[in-house]
Amino acid sequence: MEGKWLIADRDLNEREGLKWLLKTSSIPVSNILLASNYQEFIVLFEKGTPDIVLMELDMISKEEWSAFRELMQIYDPILLLTSAEATFEKARLAIDMQALDLMIKPFSTTKVKAAFQKASRRLNTNFHTASIHHPHLHKDISYEELFLSQEATAENVKIAAFQTDNVNMVPFLYSFLMEYPFIDSRGVFTLSDMVVLLFKETCHTITEQCQKAMRRWEEEYSDPLAIVVHKGNSSAMTLNQKYLQTRKMLEFTYYKGYQQVVEFEFSPDWGHIDPFLTPPEQREWVDMLTNLDLEKIKKWLYDEFLHLQNPYPDPGLVRIRLTSILAQVRRFMKTYHLNDNPSHEQHYRTIFNSILYDAVLYRTVQNLILFSQKIFVGAEACMHHLKQDLIEMGIMFIKANFSNSNLRLEDVAQYVDRNPSYFSHLLITKTGSSFTELLAGIRMNEAKRLLIETRKPIKEISILAGYQNANYFSRIFREIIGMSPREFRIQKHKRDEKRTI
Repeated sequence: MEGKWLIADRDLNEREGLKWLLKTSSIPVSNILLASNYQEFIVLFEKGTPDIVLMELDMISKEEWSAFRELMQIYDPILLLTSAEATFEKARLAIDMQALDLMIKPFSTTKVKAAFQKASRRLNTNFHTASIHHPHLHKDISYEELFLSQEATAENVKIAAFQTDNVNMVPFLYSFLMEYPFIDSRGVFTLSDMVVLLFKETCHTITEQCQKAMRRWEEEYSDPLAIVVHKGNSSAMTLNQKYLQTRKMLEFTYYKGYQQVVEFEFSPDWGHIDPFLTPPEQREWVDMLTNLDLEKIKKWLYDEFLHLQNPYPDPGLVRIRLTSILAQVRRFMKTYHLNDNPSHEQHYRTIFNSILYDAVLYRTVQNLILFSQKIFVGAEACMHHLKQDLIEMGIMFIKANFSNSNLRLEDVAQYVDRNPSYFSHLLITKTGSSFTELLAGIRMNEAKRLLIETRKPIKEISILAGYQNANYFSRIFREIIGMSPREFRIQKHKRDEKRTI
């Protein structure tokens, strides 16, 4: 079918360039209208009622947006949008308008041609749909059967799930899959974070079709896909059970990444890992951070997270373990006052969000390594400024290593390259406290924090605070704080409850 096009762009060269690309393509075009501003666009649109609109978003003012949106809803043309701003807001507007594509300037010729072809295919699809009566592809299969547990349907189907790396691309993915010529398809269902396809049980080419669809998608969009194909043929399973197993399998994207099609016949179980660092692991991280040993940190993270095999651990446990590591990094930042730097603080929050929400584990690990490298540069700069202040350096070393129950004055003196007796004299002169008193105070502060913020047993807290013997720890705690660790925890919780009331 030959379509009527309306190209609206404020830049003359871009208008003519888009027109030339369209005319020199293989797409059948009956008429091409050009508009240089919004008012001209409205006049041409109402006069010509084009089938396809290529519109520059930036030429529409906030006051005009509501009218433009209403106009598009009434006439429902195929809509391609462009913008000079690669922002979330522009993407949201494109999705809100159900645009077929959003192209960011400067244009790529390949991208523009792909968008033109996609619009032409949509126009032909709309024409054939309007001209020929097609039975509804899934008239007897509903969203309720996906989401609700019920009896197995008379027809057994196979299921495939498509997920984009960027959730904002889901509407575009749905449109793409609706147009794609799948064989033996029984329905396409769009969800908030994925698109689900159903196939006839007799279809034996699901994986091959999905792979071809993925390649076509990658030609037209830059957003990677993860595809899971449930090939289980148990007629006893409901559609809802297959859907739930498929959704769970998509979580393995966290380990396997995107740009691949994964087949499975049954849902595997998660393995188990300790989500928190053990005391030896905490000491190892303290050592790696204190020594600014980026290569050792990189190897530790790679060995820990990037060589996982079946049964893979629950991603939630992995995320908690990563936050446990980030807590060690946070303490290191505070030791060198790096949290006072807005750039470091903002980067820390970005890493924290990456751990919580990033869809791929490898990406989070790489971000954590890059962040470690950045704060090491900041720590080295801090050391350079403080190298004349031996006592400050010594106190920083003590704060970084207090959990080591074997920490001695000689270790700190060696770190600042001074005689132990001389360093002890400087410490008392400047702080008024001996090494033993200073170390005990730092350890008690950590013990109080753990007693308040965690439910860890007293024995474990004593080890984390640098005391191997829990009874000795309790005695020192009582001498310094004036009550036992258990009494301190109970009293603190009672105070918090009173404040809540």
